[in-house]
This record gives sequence, C-alpha cells and structure tokens, in this order.
Amino acid sequence: MGSERVEMRKRQVCAAQGPAAAAPGPRGVGNRGPNACCFCWCCCCSCSCLTVRNQEEQRLRSASYELRTEDLPICEESPGPSLEEASAWAQSFDKLMLTPAGRNAFREFLRTEFSEENMLFWMACEELKKEANKTTIEEKARIIYEDYVSILSPKEVSLDSRVRETINRSMAEPSPHIFDDAQLQIYTLMHRDSYPRFMNSALYKDLLRSLSEKAVEA
Repeated sequence: MGSERVEMRKRQVCAAQGPAAAAPGPRGVGNRGPNACCFCWCCCCSCSCLTVRNQEEQRLRSASYELRTEDLPICEESPGPSLEEASAWAQSFDKLMLTPAGRNAFREFLRTEFSEENMLFWMACEELKKEANKTTIEEKARIIYEDYVSILSPKEVSLDSRVRETINRSMAEPSPHIFDDAQLQIYTLMHRDSYPRFMNSALYKDLLRSLSEKAVEA
C-alpha cells in the first residue's frame, strides 16, 4: 500500500507540473509577437517607430502652416521707409504700427514666427470700423469671426474666454466695434511679445543697415 500511495503521488505531481511546463513564459524582446509595437519593449531613441512618429508630426506641422498662410492678403501698398522713419520704430510700438511701411516690416517678421494672423486680425478690425453699411458690417464681421475667432479656424488668434464670450453674444447684431476688446488684446500681445524680438531681429537690423548705406551714397 505504501508503494502504491507513493506512485499515485508521483502521478499527481506530474499532472500538476504538466500545464505549468506547457504555459509560455513572459515574452522578451527576442520572442515578441509580429504585431507587437516596439514601444512596449524598448525606450531606445533610435527606435524606428519614434522616427516615423517624428516624421509624421513634422509633416502635420508643415501642412498646418500651409493652411494658415493660404490666401492671405497681400501687404499694404506703401513706399519704402526712410532711415528716419525706420529708426523711429524703435522708439515705440505705436510708431511702428502707425505707418503702412512699419506694419509691412513687422508683418514680415511675424510671418517668420508663424504668428502673422495677429497682424491680419488687427488690420481686419481696423477696416471693419470704417464701415457704415449694416449688411457690409454683418458680412465682414462674420468673415473676421470665421477667420480669426472661431476655434475651428487654422488662423485663430489667442483670446481669453471673457472676450470670446462677449463676441459670441454680439454676433447676432454685430457693430463696427464688435471686436474692439479682442483687437486691443492682440495689439497688447504683439507689443509685449513680438515687438521686442522684432527690434532685435536680423530683419530689422538688416533694414537699418541697408537704409544707412543708401543715405551715405546719396
């Protein structure tokens, strides 16, 4: 009887070990399935999936900027600035924005920073304030809203929620001054954020150098 119990015990142990031995162990890098993403197994920065992802993000950024710059209005017509005029732009942001030549130069700089829509919005608001015809005001206000205020627009400008809500409430019967608060907010943003960089930019310095050389030659 003792030997029979030992033999039975051996059979039970073997039966218990059988499924465990047949069960696959944890998968390592060498035996992962064909559909497994390498993000599950490695954090190597040279991973091919990371490369593909980076390329896709770069493509989307490029496509987004192409949408933002498509069909933008041409620059304002104006003669080139004089050395005196261009030098005065450094005195204040107001002087820069006062003349078409100043706005054109600043707009060119904003384009390099992918924020040209700020200037375009400001200019569109200025044009709207000149209108008196109700139908024209409504049409221009709708276009400005769709181009620069709507969250669906690729040229949306940065406005706080209070200003955005005020505009939304007023769009049923827009006035020439419907965007005044938003225009001031964007003007302030350009003044504090972009204007100092423009003053230190190669674009502005090269313009002053070119005008200085022309003045000496004259």
